[in-house]
Parts: sequence; structure tokens; C-alpha cells
Amino acid sequence: MALNYNLAKVYALSDNDPEFVNEILTLFVTEVPEDLSQIKEGIKKKDHKHAYAYAHKIKPTLDLLGLNVAFEEILQVEAWTKIEGKRKDIDHTFKSIKSQVKDAIKEIKKDFDL
Repeated sequence: MALNYNLAKVYALSDNDPEFVNEILTLFVTEVPEDLSQIKEGIKKKDHKHAYAYAHKIKPTLDLLGLNVAFEEILQVEAWTKIEGKRKDIDHTFKSIKSQVKDAIKEIKKDFDL
């Protein structure tokens, strides 16, 4: 039972096509962790453009999978990159996003045998 994600938008977008849903979930499980690593790298190296590019890339996916808090927090990361903020100002927010994605991936893998 989905506690850490919500597939309502995915099912609406796919006209309840289970193959399409599975494809979206597989992409989420395989690509988003690497994208998060890239955001972390950008934050660590104070490469705001790099962090922004990957935050912007995963933003629609977080919205699509109903990770609403993580979606709001990725908007904060984007805003932080634009003002070229200090690392300590965004570390907590990034850790929260990473934790939510990790929980969602764990649950999706279990629910969909991925």
C-alpha cells in the first residue's frame, strides 16, 4: 500500500496502462538516485548551476509520483541555486528530499517487484 508515494497522476496520464506505469516507476527507481547524487555533488562543490540542472530534472517526477513535500523542497533547492546560497542553508532540505525518495523507492520496489 502506497504510503510514501501516490500514483493517481501516473494512472491518469497513462489511461491506467500498467505497462506505462511500470516504465515510469522503473525510471524513477533507476534514475532519480543518480540525479540526487548529482545534486549533492553540486551542493558540495558549490556548483549551483549543476545542482539546479539536476533539481530541475527530477522536479516533475516528484510531482508525478505524489511526493508533495519533496516536490516543495526541490523548489527550495532550485531557489537556493539561483541566489547561490551557502551550503549549510540547503543541507537539511536536501537530506529530507533524499530520505523521502529513498522511502518511496523502497516501497515501490516492494509493491511492484522491481
